[in-house]
Amino acid sequence: MIRYSSITKKFIMAFVGLFLVVFLSVHMGINLFILPLTNGHVEIFESAVHFMTTNPLIKIFEIVLFGGFIVHIIIGIILQIKNWAARPNRYKKEGWSQTSFFSKFMIHTGLLIFIFLIIHLGNFYFVKLGITTPVPGSEIPENSHDFYPMAVNLFSNIGYAIFYIVLILMLGFHLNHAVQSAFQTLGLNHSKYTPFIKAVATIYSIIVALGFIAIPLYFIIT
Repeated sequence: MIRYSSITKKFIMAFVGLFLVVFLSVHMGINLFILPLTNGHVEIFESAVHFMTTNPLIKIFEIVLFGGFIVHIIIGIILQIKNWAARPNRYKKEGWSQTSFFSKFMIHTGLLIFIFLIIHLGNFYFVKLGITTPVPGSEIPENSHDFYPMAVNLFSNIGYAIFYIVLILMLGFHLNHAVQSAFQTLGLNHSKYTPFIKAVATIYSIIVALGFIAIPLYFIIT
């Protein structure tokens, strides 16, 4: 029964993780329009944000998304604690070397990402609701859906920009192993598929990390 419970948790973890992977891709795509990559990029970004913050279906999706984050975090912690409990001698050299570099630090990078998520929500979502105040150097937009000036001011704050870059790098490390692990849990662990999945996970994690990092980096350089 306990074994079945663990497998079920891993399947939920995998499905929720892949759901969050899709969300990150969409979120990154929208955020990149903060940069002057094309004519009318501000209007495109603001239109996308307006749609995401007013569409009823998106509001429902938002609740599902928050629920997904919570489930992912809780199950991740439970599985990690069970892992530690099952391997009390995990610090021996032979046990340490059997795991991949990224898998060793999943719980650590996950914790850092959780802290970043709380701060990020505090600077955008909760500011919009009036629950928190923006960091120095940023401001609440006159229109509750006008996130562009808030984003620009926030990423122009070099302290926050560097903090953001470091945490996004942690996210990249986390994603590299998480995507591989999710597909492995779903049964796609085969000599024919594994190298391809590993390559896709690595490429995806690099693209996502670079995509998000490009925004604060642009404002630091310019």
